[in-house]
Amino acid sequence: MQTAAILGPVGVIQLELPAASEMLLPGVPWGRVEGFPTPAYWAYQVMSKRILGGPPEYKLGHTLAEEVAACLLGGHGIPAAVGLVAFERLRERGVLAGTPSEEELLTLLEEPLTVHGRAVRYRFAKQKARYVSEALKRVATGDAPLNTGRALRDWLLQLNGVGPKTASWIARNWLRADDVAILDVHILRVGVAIGLFPKNLTVERHYFALEELFLTFSRSMGVRASELDAVIWFEMARSPLSIQVMLGNKLPPASGSSAKGRATKQRHSDPAQTSLLI
Repeated sequence: MQTAAILGPVGVIQLELPAASEMLLPGVPWGRVEGFPTPAYWAYQVMSKRILGGPPEYKLGHTLAEEVAACLLGGHGIPAAVGLVAFERLRERGVLAGTPSEEELLTLLEEPLTVHGRAVRYRFAKQKARYVSEALKRVATGDAPLNTGRALRDWLLQLNGVGPKTASWIARNWLRADDVAILDVHILRVGVAIGLFPKNLTVERHYFALEELFLTFSRSMGVRASELDAVIWFEMARSPLSIQVMLGNKLPPASGSSAKGRATKQRHSDPAQTSLLI
């Protein structure tokens, strides 16, 4: 047994986890709670987020149509900040409340976007304008199944430009679904690093097999898959040093401190991730 403590708003909450050597799944030990990126580390992070407020709300839109548009405008090749600014523009112009034409959307997407104070161009504007226009027309029919994440995901996979990752992203966000997983590069890196994902499987060819492994992983840890992938994404996306440590790359020495200390400070500078290890 290993014990950690979470500094909550009203005191210290003790968390007990299995011993580091105990197997969570065949070939996947729990590992040390402070040993990024072990299962114990992620279990601690999920519990900490629950107590201290959690990651941001999953939903990006106020309606399913907005959610579909937001996720279509992000994803592969589009930085998250750029996709969100493009989505906000379309929402502010009121086009997501109806069924805009490809041409109408293209005009809006081709206008320069202001992202972090500088003007940028939205990539793949013509392609994404077509995908969003077609998707909004389909959503407007009102026949999207909302009973389970997988049912919605399967329905979304019929839309042009929507693959398993984007469909799962929409389903997870809109329904807080735990029967799908968003297998982005961060989830893949963590899965390979802890021995959960075989190195010979790829998202392009084995998405659903990898998804089932991740869902089994989250169930075995006793946490929701939707929480777990959100926490992993949040941690990895904002912590470049964490990624370098996980990949086994050497970090440049920090003046007056070790590289290891620097990486730890980077990951835990947010009070929400401060831990007391007992």
